[in-house]
This record gives sequence, C-alpha cells and structure tokens, in this order.
Amino acid sequence: MQAFERIRKKGWYSTLGAYPSASMSDLKQKYQKLILMYHPDKQNEDMPAGTAEKCIQKFIEIEMAWKILGNEETKKEYGLQQHEGDLRNMRPGDTLVYLEEISWNKDDHSFSLSCCYGGQ
Repeated sequence: MQAFERIRKKGWYSTLGAYPSASMSDLKQKYQKLILMYHPDKQNEDMPAGTAEKCIQKFIEIEMAWKILGNEETKKEYGLQQHEGDLRNMRPGDTLVYLEEISWNKDDHSFSLSCCYGGQ
C-alpha cells in the first residue's frame, strides 16, 4: 500500500487528536501545536533516519488534515463522506431485499425500505 493510500484512509480528526465536535479554534490550536512538534526544521540532527522519516510523514499528515478540517466547506464535505461510509458499513452489501418489503410513496414518487434499526 502506498503512503498516500495509508494517509487517505486515516481519520483527519484523529490525526489532529481532536473529536468531530471540536470547534474551529480548537482544531487550529491542535494543528499549530502538532505542526511545530513535527516540523522538519525542529528535528534533532542526530535523529536516526527512520525516526526522521516518520516525523516527516506525520508532518505531511498533519498538513493534509488541516487542509481538510481548516476550511468549513471541505470540513463539511469530509463529514458527509464519513457519514456515508458509516451508513454503508451498517448494513452488509449482500443483504437480500424482497420487493414485498419495499413501499411506494405516491406523494413524492419514491421507494422506501424499513431499516432493522428503526429508520427508512
């Protein structure tokens, strides 16, 4: 798996050590603290090469997390993607659905299916 693929699969909130409910100022504060900690210029020259690479990788992840979460529009889009992923994982993709279980709504011309968790 390429490094970029690993980064994409990470949770941006966990990269910053924050919860999705965190305020923008809290996210910014966490970002600033971490970016200083992992900045390549702040690393010790005597650090082993493997450790230095990990710090650089962490620095890149923090930068990417902030690019997503530091902007209200991209933060909202990311939240919607996370929610969609959560919904997809709630019900197995190979669940068999019978036509008899689906209802037709004449008013808005849509189908609905009752969910085992109480929703539709």
